[in-house]
Amino acid sequence: MNAPPGPAPATILNVERSVTGRRWRARLADDRAALALAQALGVPEIVGRVLAARDVSLEDAPGFLEPSLKTQLPDPAHMKDMAKAAARLADAVEAGERVAVFGDYDVDGATSAAVLQRYFAALGAEIDIYVPDRQAEGYGPNTPALLQLKEQGAQVVVTVDCGITAFEPLAAAADAGLDVIVVDHHVAEPQLPAAVAVVNPNRLDDPSPHKQLAAVGVAFLLVVALNRELRDRGRFAGGSEPDLVSLLDVVALGTVADVVPLTGVNRTLVAQGLKVLTRRMHPGLVALADVSRLNEAPRAWHLGFLLGPRVNAGGRVGEAGLGAQLLTCTDPAVAHELAERLDAYNTERRDIEAAVLDAALPRALAMNDAVLLVDGEGWHPGVIGIVASRLVERVRRPVCVVGVADGMGKGSGRSITGVDLGSAVIAARQAGLLVNGGGHRMAAGFTVEAGGIDDLRAFFNERLGGQVTAAAAQPELSIDGVLAVAGASRDLMAEVARVEPFGMGNPEPRFALMNARIAKADVVGGDHVRCFLGGQTSGGSARLKAIAFRALGGNGGSGGGNGDSQLGEALLQAAGGQTLHLAGRLRPDTWQGRDDVQFVIEDAAPAV
Repeated sequence: MNAPPGPAPATILNVERSVTGRRWRARLADDRAALALAQALGVPEIVGRVLAARDVSLEDAPGFLEPSLKTQLPDPAHMKDMAKAAARLADAVEAGERVAVFGDYDVDGATSAAVLQRYFAALGAEIDIYVPDRQAEGYGPNTPALLQLKEQGAQVVVTVDCGITAFEPLAAAADAGLDVIVVDHHVAEPQLPAAVAVVNPNRLDDPSPHKQLAAVGVAFLLVVALNRELRDRGRFAGGSEPDLVSLLDVVALGTVADVVPLTGVNRTLVAQGLKVLTRRMHPGLVALADVSRLNEAPRAWHLGFLLGPRVNAGGRVGEAGLGAQLLTCTDPAVAHELAERLDAYNTERRDIEAAVLDAALPRALAMNDAVLLVDGEGWHPGVIGIVASRLVERVRRPVCVVGVADGMGKGSGRSITGVDLGSAVIAARQAGLLVNGGGHRMAAGFTVEAGGIDDLRAFFNERLGGQVTAAAAQPELSIDGVLAVAGASRDLMAEVARVEPFGMGNPEPRFALMNARIAKADVVGGDHVRCFLGGQTSGGSARLKAIAFRALGGNGGSGGGNGDSQLGEALLQAAGGQTLHLAGRLRPDTWQGRDDVQFVIEDAAPAV
């Protein structure tokens, strides 16, 4: 018998259609759950609201607010083939066999490789890292590279963040006598590749409840299992064991940057990893933070928008293995040089991205498909995924961007909540429409012959059209609470911070500022709009600094961007004293040593 439906979410401040065309709705439909949590935990009501809106129960709330490895890290042995993988690597360690890691060129792949390399280094053992060139080799294991590793003496290869659908290359490796262990998290097929062990919570036959893990989380669990196996064999009888907690800084980086849900064990890994990162123990991450001008306690936002893009930049437009090289570097001077190179590549990446986005945006806006697939000759494959993300922000539909060269298209797609893009890509490959491809619900990559792009577009729209219609039937913006300008304070921000780390699955709370007077608004950075807000209090007036990133439809900025020129125009037109309702997030303002709060504006509506 189905439970009766709960109350419908209320409209916030009666905003049925904002300046960006969205209805503002309360994220929490029933205030009673919020009050119960607040009373039981002894926290402010707004914290109770945020927890209840994320379906945190009274039973789970203490562990949610204080995530602990001791209570929340799962036993790695629950996953299929984990014991096999740990035993084979333990054999290699004891026998002094040469082990190599075959990683992906993104942050998840780089951090996964770094976890294994740093652990082996703590054992006093060596491990090689191979990262394929994005343009020359493409994604995932390839036969020439695996055979090359074999010729160079590798006896065991661990693929990280790739390999689950690399059937032909792994079969060739097995025929050559190379033992391969697959460590992946992408959507699997009924068939598994030829390997000694396939460790992936998203195997169809794996009952693991931790299917939201990034590859770096799976790699960390493999290290935990390997450490246990070596302990059981007496490896540490005469000395101390490696410090596994020290690896969590790169685990947190990979988890956040891969945009997997920050729920369950992922939340624990990131929360503890941020503590490790704060201690600035690892030269590579210290150098990365310094070139990123991270001068405050790191938060998940910094990992996703400052550190992650720089690690990614090497694989996108520069040297594919540079990110993994930095994350495993132990020499501060060398780490600084590597970080500077990645920072330069990131600047180059932004320029290339802007050019591709300028070309792709008009085409996307002219399309009425449920799933937008835009292609262009010569578009750089290293930026198409970011461009797809930017387009999703604008059109709020799944988007695939394809760069075509020499008759072949390299594609990258990003989805919206409720639309499983990864499964559609796998289905397209099985239907013979793709050369290769894979991914997960929110992101996917593929290779397609240029002559097959139109057929692929039709396939995606036929397969996903219903999902898109259901997901986008009513454009909405979820709001956690309503504040006056004076209520957007450092004290409130500190209370809300107890619910961190924020990300996919645990969204950063969004608030509506009621009757905010736009005292001043101007354009900064080309397409951001900076505002100074005013409001009334019982004792006089209040002021608040605010900013709307990419509010004039441009490409710059990071974090909180929306790409809707309507928002920027509305803010500029209201400058001089007009009043608007604003929706957005509270963020620290540490510019030039400040210790204040600012409001990141995501939407606006007339205050009527």
